[in-house]
Amino acid sequence: MAIRNSVSATFVDPVEGVAVAATSGSGFPLRFDTASAEEGGTGASPTETILGALAACTAMDVASILRKKRQAFRSYRIEVTGDRAEEHPRVFTSITVEHQLAGAITPEAVRRSIELSATSYCPVSAMLSASVRIEHRYRIQRDGESQEEAAVVVVTGPDADRAAGRAATG
Repeated sequence: MAIRNSVSATFVDPVEGVAVAATSGSGFPLRFDTASAEEGGTGASPTETILGALAACTAMDVASILRKKRQAFRSYRIEVTGDRAEEHPRVFTSITVEHQLAGAITPEAVRRSIELSATSYCPVSAMLSASVRIEHRYRIQRDGESQEEAAVVVVTGPDADRAAGRAATG
């Protein structure tokens, strides 16, 4: 049987603006807007929330897997950037997910955790990979070492080369 999720959304002001207030099926409030915070917006844009959902989904997977592998990370940040088409509907054309970790961790454990999330566990990554190229990479600062390590783990999506273990560029 399928797992069903739901969201109920209401247009905030039918006269002006485009803000939308929503409530998730699990009872949490969500707020969407197209204006930035500097422009008086009251929420993230729908496309920003897609990137946020990808960051959250893969972070939850990777942290859980690393804990099972007894990897002691002291900090973990995920930066997700996406490029969008210039023409409507302005879909994402490429996305980069960079996992930034520090602690007593091994590159192999981080690599495998990211790979499992990107290719097996994260439903947001799976849905997006059906139509957009996603590069999953990491940057690690291991305890006791001065040099940071970085690598591309896997590329998913249409025409992805699924290259693993390539040194990160830039």
